[in-house]
Amino acid sequence: MADIGSRPVVITRPLAQARLFADQLAAIGRVPVIFPLLEIAPLADSSELQSVLGRLDAYAMAVFVSPNAIDAAFSFIPAWPQAVAIGIVGEGSRLALQRHGVDRDNAVIHAPGNNERMDSDELFRVLDIASLRGKRVLIVRGQAGRDFLTEMLRAEHVEVEHVTAYQRLRPQMDAAKSAQLRALIDAGSTWIVTSSEALRNLRQITAEALDDQCVVKLQRSKIIVSHQRIAETAQSLAFSNVTMSGSGDERLIAALQS
Repeated sequence: MADIGSRPVVITRPLAQARLFADQLAAIGRVPVIFPLLEIAPLADSSELQSVLGRLDAYAMAVFVSPNAIDAAFSFIPAWPQAVAIGIVGEGSRLALQRHGVDRDNAVIHAPGNNERMDSDELFRVLDIASLRGKRVLIVRGQAGRDFLTEMLRAEHVEVEHVTAYQRLRPQMDAAKSAQLRALIDAGSTWIVTSSEALRNLRQITAEALDDQCVVKLQRSKIIVSHQRIAETAQSLAFSNVTMSGSGDERLIAALQS
């Protein structure tokens, strides 16, 4: 069996978000392998997105569900309107805003205060709900997803609208990718997973592209996840060696090294 430090660390994020983390892992002497389990694609028709983003000042707050939502939206936002607050749920989103020139110096940004649970429940806890009642909140996301925040806001008489900013696609497998997947499983890789959807895709493509023996071996592999809900998804998919790190690359790296 190979030394733990020499085994691959598989980064399953979409390609655009994977490269920087791969560099960080290489810098600490690990062997990063980028194997995206989600592909982010632009919308076939962005006219609705452009229209909604053109009237941002109609909203009291805009919530971005992910760094991908931020990157997709800001291609149509020349300058952020300071009167509109921003809601985010993770460190990656804060860094994405920063890349687009938006931070707490020039915008009101709400984010969960609990680094161990960076999710919509925790975001809701830090919002000034009284100031949002009777006003409009925009949620910028991929295709329709979980609606916990929407339900909680509407229950408090906040008007919520959604706009789709990008598509999430399951990667297509070919012979080369299937062979790579088998080799990564056989090598005893550690898998870094920051999305429940990505974890479900991993389980599904392994079952479809490989065989039951590979599925069982995968389920015994070390999986590091960034959120409790992903850990719960892993449990439901029969993964048995799951570590929950909390949000942010630093915590993922600390969990990997522990």
